[in-house]
Amino acid sequence: MGDRWHIEVDRTLCIGSTQCVHRAPGAFRLDSARQSHPVAPDADAGEPVLDAAENCPVEAIAITLAGSGEAVFPPDDQGA
Repeated sequence: MGDRWHIEVDRTLCIGSTQCVHRAPGAFRLDSARQSHPVAPDADAGEPVLDAAENCPVEAIAITLAGSGEAVFPPDDQGA
């Protein structure tokens, strides 16, 4: 069994660019206000979701490990 991720979109940052929907169509959708939401807040870890977060033009997507809350994206660079 692989990792599970918790996905959040900061609605105060989201500009509705649709990059996330195009990069991970099964993981994100736009609402009537054209803001992104995860289809399911907890999902199996996967490259398309990470790609969507990394390519969000306003960095509105955060991914953590479900259960532990450890940062996946953006990475926690405080110890570096």
